[in-house]
Amino acid sequence: MSTVGMVGLGEMGGGMVLRLLAGGHTVVGWNRTRAKTEPFVAAGMHVADSPRAVAAQSELVITMVTDNAALDAVIEGPDGILAGLGPGKIFAEMSTTAPALMRDLAARVGERGATLLDAPVLGSILTLREGQLLVMVGGDAAAFARAEPIFLAIGSKVKRVGDVGQAKALKVAANLNLAVQLIALFEGVLLAEKMGIDRAVALDTLLNGVIASPHMKYRAPFILNPPDHAWFDVGMIQKDLELALDLGKSSGVALPETAIAQQLMTAARGLGYGKEDFSVVFHALARLAGIERDPAGIPPYARPDAVRA
Repeated sequence: MSTVGMVGLGEMGGGMVLRLLAGGHTVVGWNRTRAKTEPFVAAGMHVADSPRAVAAQSELVITMVTDNAALDAVIEGPDGILAGLGPGKIFAEMSTTAPALMRDLAARVGERGATLLDAPVLGSILTLREGQLLVMVGGDAAAFARAEPIFLAIGSKVKRVGDVGQAKALKVAANLNLAVQLIALFEGVLLAEKMGIDRAVALDTLLNGVIASPHMKYRAPFILNPPDHAWFDVGMIQKDLELALDLGKSSGVALPETAIAQQLMTAARGLGYGKEDFSVVFHALARLAGIERDPAGIPPYARPDAVRA
């Protein structure tokens, strides 16, 4: 494909642009805040004036946005992506959004003569930088074959998992684990700390045992050395947990641990941690355990009144 479009230049979308450029692809992009396009322009990206213009100039256009509402904002209206699509084009929606929304969108994209691929990713900012993302794809097999080389420029593993909507469902199933597994690890660390074991020692030991996953290994250390900005904040993980709970309700699958994780994230938000990386739930649990009683004893980044760069 001669030109790839990217709508949404946040941490993940912007990182994808850099990988595409490094792979020799021509990239045209758009972001709601135009100033955020500047570093990508410096790297070689072309800027379009609207999502419609991105779609019109691209053979494959990708969206990577925060939620359903943000997706609606970039696909609808005279300047939206749908207005710029035409016969033979591919629209790859890579955000974490509702499966039902994808099925409806696929029909509307088809009316333009284009094809929708439902293509969320598993991984983080770190795995994206390292080229280790897993791209899960739902949709037409022929369109997938055309788009696969683009996906392989973004991540090391690309897998077609089924039809439109099914990749999003699998993504939601994966993301509920991010919170549930991390909370279980944090409970173990706090139990060990309550028994007099140093927090760092407990964390290091657990992360080098059989219970550790790649996700735990890069995110759990944030309780000792937080990132300079949230990789995935409390509000974002709550959105994904809500998607999981909605899907569980509609499909008749009980998700009790997911529901508990959602409530603990609400507790973290109530303590003022809503914009922090969701690993901050550790400090909410620590306060419940009486380990971090006084706000003065809570790590500065996790204090409700903290000012972050």
